[in-house]
Amino acid sequence: MRNYLGKKDLILIANPLGMIMQGIGAVILIPIIIALIYGEHDYIGFLVFGLFSIGLGSVLRRLPADYNRLKLKHGMIIASLAWLWAALIGSFCLMYSTNIDFLNAYFESMSAWSGSGLSIYTNVEILPKSILFLRSLEQWVGGLGVVIVVIGVLIRPGTAAARLYKSEAREEKIKPSITGTVKTIWWIYLLYTILGIVLYVIAGMPLFDAINNTFTNLSTGGMSIKNDNIGAYGSTAIYIITMILMIIGGTSFLVHYKALKGRVIDVFHDIQFQAMIIIISVFYILLVVNANFTSMDSAFFVISALSCTGSNIQPVSAMVNWSDYAKVIILGAMIIGMSAGSTTGAIKLIRVVTLVKGFYWEIKRILSPQGSIIPRKISGKPVGDVEIREAGSYTFIYLLFIFVSWLVLLSYGFGGIDSLFEVASAQGNVGLSMGIVSSTMPDLAEIFLILNMWIGRIEIIPALVLLKGLWDVFKG
Repeated sequence: MRNYLGKKDLILIANPLGMIMQGIGAVILIPIIIALIYGEHDYIGFLVFGLFSIGLGSVLRRLPADYNRLKLKHGMIIASLAWLWAALIGSFCLMYSTNIDFLNAYFESMSAWSGSGLSIYTNVEILPKSILFLRSLEQWVGGLGVVIVVIGVLIRPGTAAARLYKSEAREEKIKPSITGTVKTIWWIYLLYTILGIVLYVIAGMPLFDAINNTFTNLSTGGMSIKNDNIGAYGSTAIYIITMILMIIGGTSFLVHYKALKGRVIDVFHDIQFQAMIIIISVFYILLVVNANFTSMDSAFFVISALSCTGSNIQPVSAMVNWSDYAKVIILGAMIIGMSAGSTTGAIKLIRVVTLVKGFYWEIKRILSPQGSIIPRKISGKPVGDVEIREAGSYTFIYLLFIFVSWLVLLSYGFGGIDSLFEVASAQGNVGLSMGIVSSTMPDLAEIFLILNMWIGRIEIIPALVLLKGLWDVFKG
C-alpha cells in the first residue's frame, strides 16, 4: 500500500516549522513587559518557555531546507503542528503561573490560540495581569493565524508562502503575491486594533481593559479579563463598540481593503456581507419576538455567535436558563459563522451560500427543458461542481465531528441541547457556554473539546492530513 508521507517529508517540514516555533516563542516573551509593569514575578515562566520555543525552533532551522519542494500537504502538516505547539507552549506558562494541571492548561491555551474563548477558570479577575494579557495576545495573533503571522514577518516570498497561506484555509488574495496579501492584512488588522482601543478608552474603559478587549473581540476570540465578560462594564456604548469590532472581525479582509480604498459600495455588493446582514436581521427578530430577548441582548448575542466571538453581556447562569428555542437560534448562528477570509470560525457564509444556491440551481435544472444551460455565478464569479462539492463535503464532515463529540458529552449525562451547544461553540471557535466547560469536567470530554477547537481552527482537512501522514510514517 502506498505511503503518502515519508521521513524525507518530515525533514522537509522541519525548517519552516522551526521558523514558526521561533515566532511562537517571540509572542510568549511579550507578556514579560506586562509582568514588569505590574511587578509580577511570573515573568520567569514567559522567559523560559519563550526561549525554549525559540531555541528548539532554531535547532530545526539548521536542518536542510528546500522551500521549492513544499507542497500543499506539507503546508497543512506544518499548520496543524504549529497550532498544537502553540497551545503546548502556552499551557506551560499557565501551569507555571496559575498552578493548574496540564490538561486544563492545554485546554485553556488551545482555546486562546484558536480564538475559541472557552475558559476553565471560574474567577479570571484574580489571575496575574500578564496571564490575562497572554490569553488576549494569543487570541489576537491566533485570529490572523499563527502561520499567517509568520509568513508576514519571517518567510520569504514564493511557493512556500503560498502553500502555508492556503494551509490555513485562506484563498482570497488582496495583492498579486501571498506575502503582499499577508502584509496588507497585517496593516488592516493593526489599524482596526488601534481604532478599537481608542474607542473603548473614549467610552470610559481603562487602557489595560481596552487593549485586552480589542484584542479579543477584533480577533473574534471573546475570552474576557472579567468574570461577567463585556457585561461587567454595564455600558451601552461599550456594548455597541464591541458589536462593531465583532462585525469587523467577521468580515473578509478583502472587503475591508476595498472599503479602505474608498470603494465602500463594494462592501454591500459582497455576497457574504449581504448574507450576514440577512441572518443577523432574521435571528434578531426571532429572538425578540419568540424568546422575549431585549433588543440589545438579541443583537449582541446573534452577532457574537455568528461572528464566532463568544463575548457575552449576561452571566452563564442566566444563559443556561434560556429557552431551548433561544439556544437553538444561537446554536445555528455558531455553526454558520461569518465570512471566509476573516478571523471568524465555523462553516462560514460562503459555503452556506454556495450550498443554498447549489440546491436552487439543481431544482432549476430539473425544471428546465433538457439541454438548458443554467448559469451559476456568485458575486459575478462562475461556480463549478467542484466548489459545490467542496462546500457540501466540508459541511458534512464538520457536522460529523460535532455529532461524535456531542455523543461523548451525552454519555456523561449532560443535557442534549446544552451538550450540542457546547460542542458547536468549541468547534466553531465561539466561546459561548452553557456551563459544561469547567476545570472539573470529565477528562475525555475535555480532550474531545480540545480536538474540536483545534480542527475547527484549521478547518479539519489539515488535521486529517497530519494524522494520515503520521500513520504512514510510523507504519512504514
